[in-house]
Amino acid sequence: MKKVSFMLTAALCMAASCTREAPRTVYLQDYLTPEMLETDAEPAIRLALEECSKSSNSTLVLPGDTLRIRPDYCFGKYQIISNNDPSDKRIAFEIEGVDGLTIEGNNTLLLFSGFVSPFNIENSKNITIRNLSMDYTRTHHSEGTVTGTGKGWVTLRFPEDYIIRIQNGILAFRDQDKVEYPYCNLLEFDSEKREVAHYVHDHWIWGAGLQAEQLPDGQVKVYKDDIEATVGNILVFGAKARLCPGFTLDGVDGFLMENVNIWHCGGMGVIAQRSSDLELNRVNVVPSPGKDRMISITADATHFINCKGYIRMIGCDFRNQKDDATNIHGWYASAKKKTADDQLLCWFNYGFDFIRPGMELEIVNHRTMMTYDTLKVKEVTRYNDDYSLVTFTGPVPECFEINDALADSQANTAEVLIKDCYIGNNRARGILIGSKGKVVIEDNTFHAPGTAILFEGDGNYWFEQSGVKDVIIRNNLFDNCLYGSSTWGNANICVGSGIPEHEGSRYHSNILIEGNTFRTFDPRILNFYCVDGVTYRGNKVEMSSDYVYGRSGEAFTMNECDNVNIEE
Repeated sequence: MKKVSFMLTAALCMAASCTREAPRTVYLQDYLTPEMLETDAEPAIRLALEECSKSSNSTLVLPGDTLRIRPDYCFGKYQIISNNDPSDKRIAFEIEGVDGLTIEGNNTLLLFSGFVSPFNIENSKNITIRNLSMDYTRTHHSEGTVTGTGKGWVTLRFPEDYIIRIQNGILAFRDQDKVEYPYCNLLEFDSEKREVAHYVHDHWIWGAGLQAEQLPDGQVKVYKDDIEATVGNILVFGAKARLCPGFTLDGVDGFLMENVNIWHCGGMGVIAQRSSDLELNRVNVVPSPGKDRMISITADATHFINCKGYIRMIGCDFRNQKDDATNIHGWYASAKKKTADDQLLCWFNYGFDFIRPGMELEIVNHRTMMTYDTLKVKEVTRYNDDYSLVTFTGPVPECFEINDALADSQANTAEVLIKDCYIGNNRARGILIGSKGKVVIEDNTFHAPGTAILFEGDGNYWFEQSGVKDVIIRNNLFDNCLYGSSTWGNANICVGSGIPEHEGSRYHSNILIEGNTFRTFDPRILNFYCVDGVTYRGNKVEMSSDYVYGRSGEAFTMNECDNVNIEE
């Protein structure tokens, strides 16, 4: 009987293997017509992806040269993506439920027009994307050269790519297809250094836009009470919304991106949530070569939420993006009401609803940000994008307070390696680190206008879970950081967590800083609070005169910290 059973099992396995198609190599060139090559390759991309989906571990080979992609035939999907703006997306490469896929770019340039999200990867594993570049025919932000300035006004000259429309005295931008590009922010960049101008700050714009007038010579005069800029510098009109991330990963297990250039996209370059084992190798987020643009992409170069396994960024170049190089953190829900002894009504900022039955949640005091208990989820009733009713297997602790935070105790545990990267010339900070796994940051160069390395996390505003446990920062060069807005950090390395009550809070722990070089015009090296375990040793500080220093502060500031060892 055992022999018969074994033979039957073997026969069934062979039959199953015969019906499963073998891995295949699909060439996009086979689906492209001359018209598609001239106007829009998206119909061919859809057909090729469908062919790839017929088997596991397929390879899609792109043809090289330039592929133009428009939104007309793209995949349509309404998406809520953490730290980006929810909207109905038009997606060029929709990859969902795939077990193994390699996209061999073959040095292809993907050139998008309008509001297209290049890649969306969901509930998939073992995905590789390599050897390609992406750009847009018209950026989602706008840039103008300052030609004149006075009290409450500047004059600007815009490149031909930025088509101007002034209606009812308000400045607006559009492209050749009459697609509008709203803005909400002004920021000045130094045209010679190709970086944020020294000590400038953001100008936020609310409402329809700025008052302006078209001048006879083609220039535009823009009015704002507090506006100021240097003639010859670039004024960047930041995009009003983050609508088109370059690569969106949700529920992806195993992702490798190598030799990829993200020259532009209308959101974050790579945004990964609820994913694991992610590596970016020689990924460059830089302005498009030869186009004289100041800005690369309109938000963070990379961003990771509730990820596990590992996150690796090796040999990458993150510069001139409109926000940070990376932000790695978990997510907090905020408990707005106790509806029963075992129930809480939870609110989700940005609609990022991560709570699932069977999940163990940390319960965090929103004033000290310290975890005081855990609860296991029994049932979740989702009301809408903002609220869910969560029922637990046991009672809510008696010390619970309204607005206390909840986080997945098993997420945000990725081991992080950031190595051999250049990070700088962008708006705001360098990297924001909040993973509870082991973090190693080594052999990088930072030239951030704010703090280079920031330990964030809060349960009252952004609701980003942090609380690092083991961080090594070694053999990095901190090259004249802190040259931008004072709101972007108060030391080369600092804590910026939203902790209303510092006393007794030790939110972060075990941070080792060794063997680094701080070449700096600003003497503020560390500014920490609510940390248990700080070691600073074997570092070198070289004072520079490359920028004028116009602020005040100590080299080392430590408040509400334990076990601090600073070897100056």
